[in-house]
Amino acid sequence: MSFKSILRDLKEVRDGLGGISKRTWSKSSHIAPDHTVTPLENIPQSPWASLPPELLHEIIRRVEESETAWPARAAVVSCASVCKSWRGITMEIVRIPEQCGKLTFPISLKQPGPRDLPIQCFIKRNRATATYILYYGLMPSETENDKLLLAARRVRRATCTDFVISLSAKSFSRRSSTYVGKLRSGFLGTKFTIYDNQTASSTAQAQPKQASPKLPATSYTSGTITYELNVLRTRGPRRMHCVMDSIPLSSVIAEPSVVKEEASSSPSPKGETSSTDKDNISPSLLDQPLVLKNKSPRWHEQLQCWCLNFKGRVTVASVKNFQLVADIDPSLDALPEEHERVILQFGKIGKDIFTMDYRYPLSAFQAFAICISSFDTKPACEG
Repeated sequence: MSFKSILRDLKEVRDGLGGISKRTWSKSSHIAPDHTVTPLENIPQSPWASLPPELLHEIIRRVEESETAWPARAAVVSCASVCKSWRGITMEIVRIPEQCGKLTFPISLKQPGPRDLPIQCFIKRNRATATYILYYGLMPSETENDKLLLAARRVRRATCTDFVISLSAKSFSRRSSTYVGKLRSGFLGTKFTIYDNQTASSTAQAQPKQASPKLPATSYTSGTITYELNVLRTRGPRRMHCVMDSIPLSSVIAEPSVVKEEASSSPSPKGETSSTDKDNISPSLLDQPLVLKNKSPRWHEQLQCWCLNFKGRVTVASVKNFQLVADIDPSLDALPEEHERVILQFGKIGKDIFTMDYRYPLSAFQAFAICISSFDTKPACEG
């Protein structure tokens, strides 16, 4: 039996169970309810739940390895929605984005990206509806069958502007289960605050027994974005700083164990300081929040403009284009590549179409929030 036929049977079983639940709730409300509780062992389970664990593990593993791109990767999500045993094995096989570089479940959007290669996405702007849609992929496809990751809608208020971020482009209500957070700007449009909506669904993977749909959602500050004022009205790119309150500075500094291994394999010459001196750095300094700054562009004499190397991912000049790197204190003696490693880059490739590439330690949600801050009007920052 092929994997496609197995997934087809699973969908039929799930649809059948959904029809049973709908018929159950459609009974007349005038009949007195039966308060007797059916034992859990008597509840009919899906016929696929009785598969041997070894066979089930092999089936889901092959599906996960074969379906690497969307929309075909939806088959992996279907495996997790069959029953509890299937969901447990699927969560064991599917690795986090930091390890595999793939986005599978909604929880992946709030997990750090890969360390080696960035995850490449693009944003579509709709001026009429003031919405911004984040899609998964290099650029828009001809079939327009792109995987939607996040959506944001701009809401102007008297003293601020809110960008409501949701998993759906049709629902932006804070009471909706698709609400994930928001970005709020100040009156001048120079300072933005990222609010992360911490719900039961986002903690279900870490604490499955404590997660419950009845738990209230809590919002906390994930980071702040500040654009420098251009008082002299000089021409040039925008300058910005991002303080990520939920990410420590140690996330971009090599671990002491890794440093020790490198030092033992290649001893430093006499008279030079060994890299193991990082062990003497104060822990409080490494626990400080990570600060990102935009990479300084260079002036191109022939083009008469400021330029950055986007490696072909940006093709249109715009004041919104930027690259963010970690702002590391020189006293930390970090590796030179850590100072130049681009963690997030954003740029224009067409009318109302922009690319967004992010990597560890940022998540898709945090990167998207930083990028949409560039769409807000900033009269105090323009040259």
